[in-house]
Amino acid sequence: MGAGVSGWRLAGAVAGTGQLGVVSGVALDALLARGLQAGDPGGDLRRALAAFPLRDVAERILRRYFIPGGIEPGRPFRQVPKLSLHRNEFRDDLNVAGNFAEVWLAKEGHDGPVGINYLEKIQLATPPAVYGAMLAGVDYILMGAGIPTEIPALLDAFAEGRTGHLTITVAGSDTGDRISFDPPSPAPRPRFLAIVSSYVLAMYLNRSSATRPDGFVLEGPTAGGHSAPPRGRLRLDDDGEPVYGPRDEVDLSKVAELGLPFWLAGGHAHPSALAAARAAGAAGIQAGSIFALSQESGLRPDLRRELVTRALKGDLRVRNDPQASPAGFPFKVVALEGTLSEEDVYSERPRLCDLGYLRTPYVRENGAVGYRCPAEPVEDYVRKGGDAADAVGRRCLCNALVANVGLGRHRPGGYIEPPLVTLGQDLDFLPDLPADYSATDAVHYLLGR
Repeated sequence: MGAGVSGWRLAGAVAGTGQLGVVSGVALDALLARGLQAGDPGGDLRRALAAFPLRDVAERILRRYFIPGGIEPGRPFRQVPKLSLHRNEFRDDLNVAGNFAEVWLAKEGHDGPVGINYLEKIQLATPPAVYGAMLAGVDYILMGAGIPTEIPALLDAFAEGRTGHLTITVAGSDTGDRISFDPPSPAPRPRFLAIVSSYVLAMYLNRSSATRPDGFVLEGPTAGGHSAPPRGRLRLDDDGEPVYGPRDEVDLSKVAELGLPFWLAGGHAHPSALAAARAAGAAGIQAGSIFALSQESGLRPDLRRELVTRALKGDLRVRNDPQASPAGFPFKVVALEGTLSEEDVYSERPRLCDLGYLRTPYVRENGAVGYRCPAEPVEDYVRKGGDAADAVGRRCLCNALVANVGLGRHRPGGYIEPPLVTLGQDLDFLPDLPADYSATDAVHYLLGR
């Protein structure tokens, strides 16, 4: 659910009902830094940092980012260090602390299970982020948008207090590169759920104990955020959306034969869908949009109200855009005024890459490693060896998703980063819920209570 939408308040509310509450693991270093600069209303982030076991790290972060009373209106946030293959101790510390704080706050006040969801595509952040979540006692790690073969070994290493390693994909390199992270101390090992869209990928991960997860989330193409492209040749319908067919349907009976629990995601936010999933052998369902529109959602309140109002009227369109995401996966984009879904808003935004979570390493002509993103200025992307055609229509999701939760960057001249909202394409649950419903209401609805 993007950066901060499924935040600690929402995940904690869901976990408090006994279900698995999941926080988004995207850009938590930036959200911590910007939240502190916004004055940390309520003191929640400072409370979490007070519980952070690496005291010198917590104090250094507070000195660098906390502004009592909040940053002056119109002033830009102080940036966080970009991800790269080169070790940056403060960047890693901030990543550990941001993930710790989010999970720690989500687990506060109840004994329900809490998970955290990562994108495999954002590999450079993974080791310190995962360790920070483990340090806070996270119960589940979930990961999609790629093939997470090395995550089980990474979790084992951190649980034993050993150095964890991760192979990073580098464009132009057959072997990639390797990053390492040394945990200051062991941390409890969570269970790992791989988010996949096909039986073939589930079988591939299950082939050995080194890559085998503890279960799967089988995600369909109507789910919000990123989704896997259709298998085979990409075909688009009259609206420019990818066409999915029988080859994209997961054979649940074959997945069940693997012997691992699995959950179904994408268009399952209905009591009848939960019953059908269990009848098919699933342990349950994963639901996102129903909680993204609840009271505890991290979405800006004005955005959330408009989304609900328009969806109930039947005039809210969610498009599966094959070009919007720099990650190269189809991405659900809500057509909403004032957001990057509109061509004029998109064209007026200066192309730049200052957060850089979705930029990818590549081999330069001199053999060194550089970084590029198809959402950066086209001339820069081409100069770095990228294809100009790959830059067409790309939105800066890093800045837009942070703007969705009210922490968009202010720039010189009064420009403020616009949001870009994502939801699933099935919102039929809304008429069955109260006008302003809570996460608890959503859980009770899904369970048929």
